[in-house]
Amino acid sequence: MKLVTYKINDTTHQLGFIKDDVIINAEQLGQLKNNALPATMLEFIDLGKEGIEKATTLIATATTEELKKCSVSLAGAKLMAPIPKPRKNIIGIGLNYTEHVAESARTLDTSKDLPQQPVIFSKPPTAVTGTGENIVHNQDITKQLDYEVELAVIVSKRGKNVPKKDAMDYVYGYSVINDISARDCRRSGQWIVSKGQDTFAPMGPILVTADEVADPHNLNLSLKLNGEERQNSNTKFMLFNINDLINDISTVFTIEAGDIIATGTPAGVGAGRNPQAFMWPGDIVEATVEGIGTITNTIVDSKDI
Repeated sequence: MKLVTYKINDTTHQLGFIKDDVIINAEQLGQLKNNALPATMLEFIDLGKEGIEKATTLIATATTEELKKCSVSLAGAKLMAPIPKPRKNIIGIGLNYTEHVAESARTLDTSKDLPQQPVIFSKPPTAVTGTGENIVHNQDITKQLDYEVELAVIVSKRGKNVPKKDAMDYVYGYSVINDISARDCRRSGQWIVSKGQDTFAPMGPILVTADEVADPHNLNLSLKLNGEERQNSNTKFMLFNINDLINDISTVFTIEAGDIIATGTPAGVGAGRNPQAFMWPGDIVEATVEGIGTITNTIVDSKDI
């Protein structure tokens, strides 16, 4: 199932299901079928696989007229981040592709040795924004604004000490995330100031449930800056795959439904280029993951907003 959070004009955020070129409003569909559905993405995720099955059945049994009453054109809707305000910080994974480890060692004084455990950081909920929204560049804070295309994993249920063999049972679905980073804002090895500024987690355009992704460990991911390809790789090159990450993270703290894991970026970031090439106001960045879609954002100067 393809899920979106969207709005029409100035309406509040609404949960929808994509079918062909329309969005079926979840709450309205439930009302028409006398079988309530949630109004928000997080509430729907809380229902787990049962919620997906319920919604699928309601759509399949709805008449053409009923669907028409609760649908809007996909082209006419404004897509938000699938989870506009996560309950908790986004869980970020650093240095999770071999070539990115090498380029970071050359230019960001990180270790040249491959990590023996996942490198974990976080981004606050206020960093989240959607496709089509602006990424704010505060030049009083950073002169090294960078991009990182990543596969985002959305957790399906609460778990602690999850065995690797069971880890995929804890995956609800996937999205695209651009882990925007201010390279000159790291503080004594800590990354949250670099990674956690407002608008530094563009996400979307949709959430694809796990059952629709045959192999999340074989998805192409790429990024363009002003139309020029900067990153191009595949999730099969992750050092720690999704099973590894869920196992490791859940030994540190309890994972819960709706948690977001940004699984790391491949080589090609601006800091790794020679010469280095960072983003500036007016630049347009497009991050793509196969089977999910593309998020597009424009860099704007903080003084212009």
